Amino acid sequence: MKPVIRKFDGRAEDYTAGRPDYAAALIDCMYREYGVSDASVIADIGSGTGKFARHLLDRGSVVCCVEPNDDMRRTAEEELRGYEKFHSVTGTAEHTSLADGTADFVTAAQAFHWFDGKRFKEECLRILKDGGTVFLIWNARDGSDLLNQELFRLHTAYCPGFKGFSGGTKQDDPKIRSFFDGQYVSMSFDHPLTFDRDRFVARCLSSSYSLRKGDKDYDDYIDALNELFDRHEHHGLVSVANQSVAYVGAIGQGR
Repeated sequence: MKPVIRKFDGRAEDYTAGRPDYAAALIDCMYREYGVSDASVIADIGSGTGKFARHLLDRGSVVCCVEPNDDMRRTAEEELRGYEKFHSVTGTAEHTSLADGTADFVTAAQAFHWFDGKRFKEECLRILKDGGTVFLIWNARDGSDLLNQELFRLHTAYCPGFKGFSGGTKQDDPKIRSFFDGQYVSMSFDHPLTFDRDRFVARCLSSSYSLRKGDKDYDDYIDALNELFDRHEHHGLVSVANQSVAYVGAIGQGR
């Protein structure tokens, strides 16, 4: 787990600046259709700088943000310090440090592809109340979009660690099916993203696979990102086709 945690060292500033929020319709669905409420205790695992947790805190839920990376966790603590129901927790997906039966719900936004699926499921079973629900969530790029296609080729060319967006996770990925034993609901909500130049570059630099300053070809990589922005910008902005997607299932019923 240690090398994975270190992948996000020094990326918190770009993560805060560049990473988008999630579709309001997805959050509405969680609260309307799945019983999440302002009385819920939610364990948000791999919570990063708190991008997804903020949605839940805005609805009044108690959110335990579990994040192993010190830079990301400290940034979340600064960003979310005004929320009384925010709790920052040092832990991993496989060892959250939360007490047994703590949570009504578990969420993992833009994070499950980093987890050991089997051990994460065991930890969910431990920290969830009986029959608790898990939401695995991503902002997923539309692969038919020209800009996304060009971004894919650019990162393939420059970034040796690039395996695809969201760690190469595909729709209804086998790892997702295995986690839920095939018993889950998937849903998708249009959530196009708009970036100015600085946020566009920051979004790219926030990724674990992105080159860092001092890396070979870093300057060429930044130049290529700016050239790509120039080709697609309209009035100083680019639009990236995207959906907020979620896979939802109740695990451990009848324990």
